[in-house]
Amino acid sequence: MGSIRVRKDSGALFFDFIYKGVRCRELTTLKDNTENRKNMEKMLKKMEAEMLLGQFDYSKYFPTSSMVKKLTECVSQVATADNNADTPTLKKFAEEWHQENTVRWKRSYQDMVQGIIDKYLLPAFGDKKVGSITKGEILKFRSTLAKDTNGTDGLSPDRINHIMTPLRMMLSDAADRYQFTTPCLGIKQLKVPHTDVHPFSLDEVNRFLAQVRTDFRNYYTVRFFTGMRTSEIDGLKWEYVDFDRRQIHIRETIVGGRMESTKTLSSIRSIDMSQIVYDALKSQWDVTSKLSPFVFCNANGSPLRYCNITNRIWIPTLLLLGLKVRRAYETRHTTATLWLAAGENPEWVARQLGHANTKMLFTIYSRFIPNLTRQDGSAFERLLMTKQNQEVSNDHQ
Repeated sequence: MGSIRVRKDSGALFFDFIYKGVRCRELTTLKDNTENRKNMEKMLKKMEAEMLLGQFDYSKYFPTSSMVKKLTECVSQVATADNNADTPTLKKFAEEWHQENTVRWKRSYQDMVQGIIDKYLLPAFGDKKVGSITKGEILKFRSTLAKDTNGTDGLSPDRINHIMTPLRMMLSDAADRYQFTTPCLGIKQLKVPHTDVHPFSLDEVNRFLAQVRTDFRNYYTVRFFTGMRTSEIDGLKWEYVDFDRRQIHIRETIVGGRMESTKTLSSIRSIDMSQIVYDALKSQWDVTSKLSPFVFCNANGSPLRYCNITNRIWIPTLLLLGLKVRRAYETRHTTATLWLAAGENPEWVARQLGHANTKMLFTIYSRFIPNLTRQDGSAFERLLMTKQNQEVSNDHQ
């Protein structure tokens, strides 16, 4: 049972209670009076109720307290001692965990997680019991991922975060199952630097389309002027091309040679065909409609392979033109900037790209569209001038 006490030197009230076998004192700036004591006692009762239910979060009530770290370390040590002998190794638990979760994951995500487990997590923690893995060991593991190895650069913060995610998920599930506190508590994701996009200008697009191999001109025309993702255009089937309504329906994608559902629910959409896209697809119909269910395919009717096309067509064409080599995904960014620069409604653009809202448009693309978001005050100046001219005109009348 905790209590509300008062410091003799300052006269301020503080909490005095036991949590996880540790005596905790948390000072406030409140003076000792009836109202403050009443409010603090009410808060203390709520804290004690949450402790009994196992729902108490120390950092929620006292986020700047030094006890947060101390209690985390204390709980981790207790968990290690109590659960080391009763928990499976990470290798064994990872097998069960992966198998249990495959039902809710796409095949590509299953493969990605398994790859992370095999390449990174098992070598570091495979033989350790999940209940004995400490926060310090996890932090040390993460730091090794960022260091140079064999003369090569360490992994990027974004890649490290992707590696840490399955580990965090596994240990969280194991902690619930075997009744210990996950050592990942309090470990935040690394900050990922903002990645600039490098869209093409319309002139660069036209130069590229004029130079690219003839049998891939339709493919890149559709990429540059629809904003489709690589997995969407490479997996596009003729059944989803509606020439009557002039729409491309995005319903499936291809990842790792397998057809899957779209990236997100908002990715399920219908893209309106501009005339240049309509003409390109009509031309492509004459080439592949009788050969394959896929709009763009190889001579055998199989869907295109991204890496192969990038290395054989995309990069060589950029080099030939003297253009900066960049990801083929920049075609999507190019579409967005061209649409916005042309004055298309941002909400329409977001829907065409498969975004849930317009936030990403203004965050990523506004600097490429001078007339979209001005920051020099000129728009306000024009508003004032227009108003003044109207008033002068009215006076003369």
